[in-house]
Amino acid sequence: MNNTSSSYGYVSIFFHWVSALTVFGLFGLGFYMVDLTYYDSWYKTAPDLHKSIGLIFFAFMLLRVLWRIKQVKPEHLASHSAFEKKAGKVIHSVLYLLIFTIMLAGYLISTADGRGIEVFEIITVPAIGFSIENQEDIAGLVHEWLAYLLIVLATLHALAALKHHVIDKDDTLNRMIGRSLKTENTNEKTIN
Repeated sequence: MNNTSSSYGYVSIFFHWVSALTVFGLFGLGFYMVDLTYYDSWYKTAPDLHKSIGLIFFAFMLLRVLWRIKQVKPEHLASHSAFEKKAGKVIHSVLYLLIFTIMLAGYLISTADGRGIEVFEIITVPAIGFSIENQEDIAGLVHEWLAYLLIVLATLHALAALKHHVIDKDDTLNRMIGRSLKTENTNEKTIN
């Protein structure tokens, strides 16, 4: 379950892939819903779904950050260049920053009128007690453009992992799909 110095544990792998699917899913839903008209059947449903999933994802990301802080970070592979190590660290930090900024902007869009956000009609996340002039428009632009940037960086991140797997033939991608864990566990059993 836990990370080791050479591989990611199953919990970290779970956090990674759920985050990736959620980011791309929310982006797709957001991209779809901006062109909906009042008479579309998803006109109200799509934004409500987007907000609810977004707020649950916010809580999920807080848990992910806490887990990340408490875990050992696997060491870079010997095949990683100094540039790749630095770039990987910067990109991961930027991805986290973008995700949280996008979620904050989404919250500011949704609460600009002073009303809270219903999460699947189960709980209401209250609006903050102040309003910024043109809050919805400003937050909307931040939300939209940073979402595009996030998708570009996440795609580059995925392409880099594929480059490591296909061209470099190293264990970078395997560590995030749990294959190196299986190899590592098999080797440990063989040694014991």
